[in-house]
Amino acid sequence: MVTKQLRASGGLWISYRGTAVHLDPGPGALVRALSSRPALSPSSLGAILVSHRHIDHANDCNIMVEAMTEGGTKKRGLVFLPAEALQGEPVLFGYLRETLEGVHTFEEGGEYRVGNITFQAPLRHVHSVETYGFRFLFSEGVVSVITDTLFHEKLLEAYAQSHILIIHTVRLKKEKHPQLLHLSAEEARILIEAIRPDLAVLTHFGMTMLQAKPWRVAEDLSQKTGLKVIAANDGLSLPLF
Repeated sequence: MVTKQLRASGGLWISYRGTAVHLDPGPGALVRALSSRPALSPSSLGAILVSHRHIDHANDCNIMVEAMTEGGTKKRGLVFLPAEALQGEPVLFGYLRETLEGVHTFEEGGEYRVGNITFQAPLRHVHSVETYGFRFLFSEGVVSVITDTLFHEKLLEAYAQSHILIIHTVRLKKEKHPQLLHLSAEEARILIEAIRPDLAVLTHFGMTMLQAKPWRVAEDLSQKTGLKVIAANDGLSLPLF
């Protein structure tokens, strides 16, 4: 999906009351931001959030930092990422860290603030590298992003009371292979039925989801759960409330 760019992999941009953050800047993040209509300005970002170090979530982290700091000429912005992403082959280059106002590592249950946006990393996910999902705490309600993970019961409690629930739904059906640590549409249904958000958004599709036509999968889940479920498309702009 990513190497063929069958779906864009630039991540998620959240703007709220004058504060903007970019979540998981994968391949093409900068190009997608600048080519969107209206264009999204990286220099307006308050922070970049990386859920985990895999290339489809973190590839454009450094170029987005370059853009956020205007080539390092202005010391601004924050980067949040797992501690593991700074070790070994680091996601964030050393020379760029000096251009930022701060670099912060996630802790399970941690709460963080960037301008007018407050968010939590409620749970360390079960994935092949250190990974976190997010709960964005807005005065109007909670928007949660369940990133890559193996399904387990703790997810239901960690993301409870979410008004908007964004789920990385890589696979159409659950598979038993021990290395396939991603959610399926079947497991998304369990999450949606338990959490009962006002809106559920399926995204981050693998080939089996794409072949099944994500919008049809979303329609089927809407009928089965009695709740509003949609499938994200490239460039989707979604009012939070």
